[in-house]
Amino acid sequence: MTFNHRKIEATWWRVWQKKKLFQARNNAQKPKFYGLVEFPYPSGDGLHVGHIRSYTAMDIIARKRRMEGSNVLYPIGWDAFGLPTENYAVKTGIHPKIVTKKNTDIFRRQLQSLGFSFDWSREIDTTDPNYYKWTQWIFLQFFKHGLAYKKKMPINWCPRCKIGLANEEVVNQKCERCGGPVETREKEQWLLAITKYADRLLADLDKVDYLEKIKIQQRNWIGKSEGAEISFDVIPASAPESRTGSRIKSGMTKSAIKVFTTRPDTLFGATFMVLAPEHEIISKSKEQIVNWKEAEKYINRAKQKTEAERGVALRQKTGVLLKGINAVNPATNKKIPIYVADFVLASYGTGAIMSVPAHDERDFEFARKYKMPILKVIEPVLTVVIESKCWTGGGTLINSGKFTGMDSEKAKWEITKFVGGKKESYYHLRDWIFSRQRYWGEPIPLVYCARCKEKVEGLSSLRKQGSRLDSRSAAGMTRGERLNPGWIPVPEKDLPVTLPDVKNFKPTDTGESPLATLTLWVKTKCPRCKGPARRETDTMPNWAGSSWYYLAYVMQGISPTYTLNPERYKPAFRYWLPVDWYNGGMEHTTLHLLYSRFWNKFLYDIGAVPVDEPYKKRTSHGLILGEGGGKMSKSKGNVVNPDSLVKEFGADAVRLYEMFMGPFDQAIAWDHRGLVGVSRFLSRVWGIGTSNRVNVKAKSERLERNLHKAIKKVSNDIEVLSFNTAVSSLMILSNRMAEEKEIPESVWKKFLILLAPFAPFMAEELYQQLRRTTQTQSASSPHQSAFRSVHEQEWPNYDPELIEENTFELVIQVNGKVQDKVELPRGISQKEAEKAAVKRDKIKQAIAGAKVQKVIFVPNRLVNIVTK
Repeated sequence: MTFNHRKIEATWWRVWQKKKLFQARNNAQKPKFYGLVEFPYPSGDGLHVGHIRSYTAMDIIARKRRMEGSNVLYPIGWDAFGLPTENYAVKTGIHPKIVTKKNTDIFRRQLQSLGFSFDWSREIDTTDPNYYKWTQWIFLQFFKHGLAYKKKMPINWCPRCKIGLANEEVVNQKCERCGGPVETREKEQWLLAITKYADRLLADLDKVDYLEKIKIQQRNWIGKSEGAEISFDVIPASAPESRTGSRIKSGMTKSAIKVFTTRPDTLFGATFMVLAPEHEIISKSKEQIVNWKEAEKYINRAKQKTEAERGVALRQKTGVLLKGINAVNPATNKKIPIYVADFVLASYGTGAIMSVPAHDERDFEFARKYKMPILKVIEPVLTVVIESKCWTGGGTLINSGKFTGMDSEKAKWEITKFVGGKKESYYHLRDWIFSRQRYWGEPIPLVYCARCKEKVEGLSSLRKQGSRLDSRSAAGMTRGERLNPGWIPVPEKDLPVTLPDVKNFKPTDTGESPLATLTLWVKTKCPRCKGPARRETDTMPNWAGSSWYYLAYVMQGISPTYTLNPERYKPAFRYWLPVDWYNGGMEHTTLHLLYSRFWNKFLYDIGAVPVDEPYKKRTSHGLILGEGGGKMSKSKGNVVNPDSLVKEFGADAVRLYEMFMGPFDQAIAWDHRGLVGVSRFLSRVWGIGTSNRVNVKAKSERLERNLHKAIKKVSNDIEVLSFNTAVSSLMILSNRMAEEKEIPESVWKKFLILLAPFAPFMAEELYQQLRRTTQTQSASSPHQSAFRSVHEQEWPNYDPELIEENTFELVIQVNGKVQDKVELPRGISQKEAEKAAVKRDKIKQAIAGAKVQKVIFVPNRLVNIVTK
């Protein structure tokens, strides 16, 4: 009898779904387990083998937890807004909605063909208006609490295509569409103030069970730097330098440049300053800068470069001296020149740096190039430094006025205090640019009202003048409205703001969203004053829907239409949250994972969720590479199609191979021979199960011991993601059973239970065949009242006594060379071991005619007979 995997897979999938075997219940009487995988973006390429690796791993864990008695939530859905679908729509003219439905149907079929035990009753789709009304609701909470704001920001711009580009569309500083050069342009963008949560996002990594490499990536991405903020006055270059040590006074300008530095101890060595091309002091000082045309030309060139290009460490540094203005070093009270240079980024720190070439490598290179003075102010302790290089470490201060001789670490804060600076923390993390000039995304639920803008600005002006305001004038005004004059939230009762259908998905020539061309949709009434208003036409980024989807699965179990009533879901949130185990790719560590932690903390702060961290545990899997070790890609022709594999080998073989191919957290090259080998293993299992060798009356202490070893090994290995060694244990046990003439029913049954999470279809079929031998229903027409799935069985426990070996293999040597082996009872004496050894025919031949000088005995291991 051969294993007809197609027929058997179809049969059992229908049974499992009819029986609702994998549906979670909102039942607080049972311990819960919430297992999560990153829901897929349904691309036109369909499911790939990397998805299968992650989903099979969590499927194994989820199935084991069910057998252990937990109420398991293992859900799935579609992260369906995104750039590839929109680009495909632009190229083909097919609406993204149609493309998305087609792709999700393909993904759903593929996932179901692999037997994943997802709770399909909780399926979600980020493009469903019932879903994204909640995405919009959450955005409005950010807005109302002052954490969403609009600001001019640089964006990637393709002058050839006349459109704004997402970072994903920029490849090697060129437009992905036309191959033309990409420049930077300023545009108003919505931002979410994630930096206000930076300290908590850092500190709370200690609360969660994440892989250390995940924590390190998040810490580095947030990039907290502690230092000092110091102000440098800006004066005309013609202003006289003070000779008295007091501050320079010119009366011609009140401008100042703020810098953030982690090395205030080197302030006396700051011999020039460098500003980002976008720094506001440059435009404010336009009249004083005598070489304005030269500076302006340089600034315009810098704006054509992306931040990534400007920040390349090995790139030669360039800049322009801003003639006509100087800064004042607050420590020395001396004038120092100011440069503009594109390697300084406006998005980091204050967009200005104090340059200390004696103690910073980048400043040193710049000073050498532009012949700026290099003043050494730190003397290293017991270190010889080559004069042509800079010293970047600590030491003792020199050339630093009254601080000379002080330890540099202590001097940091003494000098900060001396110049009127303050301790400050800065982050590599920037506020999240949240708007996109695209069509295929969630509409931002705000409208712009000129009348309300005037009112807000008027109130602000009165407040600044110290006037007493009529409390009614600001009644009901949110913090977001005060921070963003003119922007009014859409009332919650009017959510969702649905994405209108359009015929042309192409971005406009101005770089605006295609929604900007829908005049009838854009024009609306202000919800506050009822005057004329216009809708926001930017849409949300593709990360928005995935930042809270773990909550949507819980909500979907209560209301398929996600009723807009936060209180309704709180009992379920209290039961299911946090997610117990979340597995995903390392590539999402610093974007999706960080963003969703941020959203959850905010929702916790406003009382919407009961926990401040969404995921208790986070693990990651290695990539699956093409045969030979290269990355899979269409151009290389090494992409593996899961459909053809399932068709040829069956879902169980594909699942089992991806778990067996190597350590789960490491990148592994695909090897077709390995899949063939796993298929042969399953054929052997099928052969055992259909050979009539399983007997209720059979007994075998040897198999019992091997079984219990396997139970312990497989149980432990699943918990530490060592799936390859768990599969190996199953193979060893099956080999032991293949050697027996009869197999005890209890051993075979427990073997099938161990196999079930890895190969659910075959395990179910063989288990039902086993039940059929005891007069239960057959697999071809299972009866609901009598049917008991293998996946509903109790996970076996091992007996500690049975995993202890009562025997051992005695290695028998003659003059140090292995001649034979024999199995003996553990703990026998040397005399008994010698007696057993010399009875062996091979040993009799090896020592024939020789005199035994001595016998070396290692208990429970070996006997070495030394002859003369």
